[in-house]
Amino acid sequence: MKKLLILSFLSSIALTVLSQNIVLKKQVNITADKIEQKVIGWRRDIHEHPELGNNEIRTAALIAKHLESLGIEVKTGVAHTGVVGILKGGKPGPVVALRADMDALPVIERTPVAFASKVKVQYNGKESGVMHACGHDTHVAILMGVAEVLAGMKKDVKGMVKFIFQPAEEGAAYGEQAGAELMVKEGVLQNPAVDVIFGLHINSQTEVGKIKYRSGGIFASVDDMKIIVKGKSAHGAYPWSSIDPIVASAQIINNLQAIISRNLNITENAGIVTIGAINGGNRGNIIPEQVEMLGTIRALKIEDRKMLIERVRQVVTKTAESAGASVEVIIPYESSFPVTFNNSALTEKMLPTLQQSAGKENVSITVAQTGAEDFSFYQEKVPGLFFILGGMPKGGNPLTAPSHHTPDFFIDESGLKLGVETLSNLTLDYMEMDQKVVKKK
Repeated sequence: MKKLLILSFLSSIALTVLSQNIVLKKQVNITADKIEQKVIGWRRDIHEHPELGNNEIRTAALIAKHLESLGIEVKTGVAHTGVVGILKGGKPGPVVALRADMDALPVIERTPVAFASKVKVQYNGKESGVMHACGHDTHVAILMGVAEVLAGMKKDVKGMVKFIFQPAEEGAAYGEQAGAELMVKEGVLQNPAVDVIFGLHINSQTEVGKIKYRSGGIFASVDDMKIIVKGKSAHGAYPWSSIDPIVASAQIINNLQAIISRNLNITENAGIVTIGAINGGNRGNIIPEQVEMLGTIRALKIEDRKMLIERVRQVVTKTAESAGASVEVIIPYESSFPVTFNNSALTEKMLPTLQQSAGKENVSITVAQTGAEDFSFYQEKVPGLFFILGGMPKGGNPLTAPSHHTPDFFIDESGLKLGVETLSNLTLDYMEMDQKVVKKK
């Protein structure tokens, strides 16, 4: 009962604020309309000139130039190539952070658009294309648009806005620190201290005009792993002379699959244990000395994440020992992100803003995703809300629309304006709500 009263109180505050902010919302809408083609132009320019993680030099320069033209205080070179802008409003209030990721992927583009990427780089020793195959170009363009909207009403902004343009969300070269984790370490949430953070991810399989959200875990944690199974080499005709790491590895892979079905309460949350690569030996009649495997572990709750990692180590070690082999288990190997966890009170508080921005009928709860997002590092430090923005053409089929990280990934640009409006509205409404909550305490 107490929880219902609290939620009712928060919702009543939210509805009151929305009506009080009606004039500012009209201004947001007018400006978003006015700059829509500019936002699309930025997106196309960035899409045509994609850059991999920690190498977003051109993109960062474009962002910094735009923010400076708006009179926003700018800091560059954060976490390698990150850009941070601070807009100081005309009235006192909280510090709201907004985040966009900048990096592209090593994918050869296959879309028919005129601004398709033709960029080629050397990646892991091989020539590769570079493509914004996850929509980060749209995230940057949207946040550049939000900066222009809010800078244009600076005198009415009740607090400060910190614009975080982050490199390397997709990760960086092995051994390099990157992305949100490094930005947090370098103090992006301090000076001034951030009170709350908002972010979005466009989705190629969600129709334009739609917004999806979820309280609690919305994207999974990720911990990648490397498993090295060490045995004894022998002629393939005399396997009894060996300690066969290939047979041991096959048993390990099979045994790992039982962790989810036998150790995770699947009525509460999902989890993943996947082996994605296995390498060992170079000839059919030679049993090798060792086998190397690469994989990923994913969870939607903090306690599930801990349990899955412990069980993977235990299962791998004991299975290898039963085969007479030794094993090295490296977790994490390259990537390790926490659960992207939307603060429940903040989500409830801001739901009316999402509904007003897109229309109540266009806002829905999404199922949790087993993909990962390093926005989670910000949410470990401050309350955050991360939501999904539609980017699939109207009438499209989510089951056949090209997915993220693929050569045919496609975004309908008519959805960008809603992103600009929603992030702007979240900022203004939170600032107004923060004032109301403080006065009622």
